[in-house]
Amino acid sequence: MDREHGSSAGDPARFRTTRWSAILVAAESRLPGSQEALTELCRSYWYPLYAFARRRGHGPPDAQDLTQGFFLHLLERRALKQVHPLKGKFRSFLLASFQNFLLDEATRARCLKRGGNREFVFLDAEDAESRYRFEPADHLTAEKIFDARWALTLLDRAVERLGQEYASRGETARFEVLKVFVGIETGKGPPPYEEIAKSLGVGLGAAKTLIHRFRKHYGAILRQEIGRTVSDPADIDQEIHALCDALAAAEGRL
Repeated sequence: MDREHGSSAGDPARFRTTRWSAILVAAESRLPGSQEALTELCRSYWYPLYAFARRRGHGPPDAQDLTQGFFLHLLERRALKQVHPLKGKFRSFLLASFQNFLLDEATRARCLKRGGNREFVFLDAEDAESRYRFEPADHLTAEKIFDARWALTLLDRAVERLGQEYASRGETARFEVLKVFVGIETGKGPPPYEEIAKSLGVGLGAAKTLIHRFRKHYGAILRQEIGRTVSDPADIDQEIHALCDALAAAEGRL
């Protein structure tokens, strides 16, 4: 059975590892479960777009409205008619679609309340602005910040998924000890292996093995997450390099 499409036509879980282009095509065709999968993608990647709008000079209320309005626009499938073909990277597709949306909105009244009683992807306005206060105020362009925030979002998603796996096995405490070895941790580096071994109640050799396996599994999850955001698996390595470059360009300023 195709791993990307799961077990049944109406099961939203079938889209859990599906690439973004297939999800959007499915959503446009109104296949069962596709709308939930598209909503999940939007929920995961709203903040890089919010930061982009803020960097382009929009104040917090307008940036919130624009981001929400764009996702409503996307969820109603209108954006699919503007950016074709559905190939390449979800990162590029989403930013190009958002830029088109901002151009269209520039001709409309900003005070118009978008959406009425229709459902939105949840956007935590307070969290958005508290996070944006830490955005760099130097030469980085809105596009560079978007790419760096996109990379950080993917890293965070991989850590979150790994944590969920450990929690499902009743190993949350072990995850909390090991998580310093993956993702991007601010401040000091990870503690010595000896300290990790003591925290886990295992020998030094066993601790090193656990850390190695933890990092390896994290890397596999991260590749899977990045794989969802490209239309061709052959592009995964290229996208990894691009996101590493984006993080390097923003090093110490995010």
